Amino acid sequence: MKLNDALRLIAGVMICISLLLQQFHSPLWIWFTVFIALNLIQSAFTKWCPMITILRKLGMED
Repeated sequence: MKLNDALRLIAGVMICISLLLQQFHSPLWIWFTVFIALNLIQSAFTKWCPMITILRKLGMED
């Protein structure tokens, strides 16, 4: 799996998890979804994403 594909997979899974937690645990979990969205938005402008840095350190290649 390529780096960008893994990033999209992780972001999608984290959004689904946060929405499920919001529905079944606490409405405050919506802020986790907002955090993910803001990270995706800032990475579009800065070309830097914390998760990509982590994946590269774990040995995933482009």
